Amino acid sequence: MSSHRRASGARRLSGRLLGTLFPPTCVLCGAPGAGGRDLCLGCAAELPFNRHSCPCCGVPFDGPVAALCGSCQRRAPPFARAIAALRYETPVSNLVADAKFRGRLNTARLLGDILADAIREQGLTLPQALLPVPLHPRRLAERGYNQALEIARVVGRALALPIDARCCRRVLATPPQAGLDQGARRRNLRGAFTAQTPLPWAHIAIVDDVMTTGSTVSELALVLRRAGVITIDVWAVARTA
Repeated sequence: MSSHRRASGARRLSGRLLGTLFPPTCVLCGAPGAGGRDLCLGCAAELPFNRHSCPCCGVPFDGPVAALCGSCQRRAPPFARAIAALRYETPVSNLVADAKFRGRLNTARLLGDILADAIREQGLTLPQALLPVPLHPRRLAERGYNQALEIARVVGRALALPIDARCCRRVLATPPQAGLDQGARRRNLRGAFTAQTPLPWAHIAIVDDVMTTGSTVSELALVLRRAGVITIDVWAVARTA
């Protein structure tokens, strides 16, 4: 038996043992989870999925609309397309906070699974690699982990895509974006990221937990373009309206 098969068999056995000792439990209501996830079927059905959105930036629409949103019509973003699995509203906001600030990595794994499902449903050409939005080293030291990286790991495994978490760095410890308007957000992030040049990827997807105005991923996309990336997608768990 090859070492690859032995390792694969060991992982499956480990997964079954963990599932027996720690069965999946819904993080929203405490009921038994379904499909090996910490989410029950009832709560999954009630999640605010982002089914109708701008085909460019992913901002939610109230119903089916073929046209771009007004913002994208006025000024095209520096990325090709943004896909957001969920609308950023209750209980999604609570799940994101658990994954981002409270160290609940099981919730980050769940959000990664939901995002991977959304990407599969789109049936799009997959990128060559995933780039989780980098944290500044000071913020990473405070938090102990990067929630975007934890989500990207789940998506990468599900879609068989590599993760390049080192090609870009956050070099400025910018103040929090919350409470800033779109213009202030853009100014706040100017020069915040740097990338290796040239990058080996022609097509890459930026992975993040929440996309609000798109300022963070837009700044990162501009840096990637200058480093030689041709096609840039944005994959977010949730999108604000």
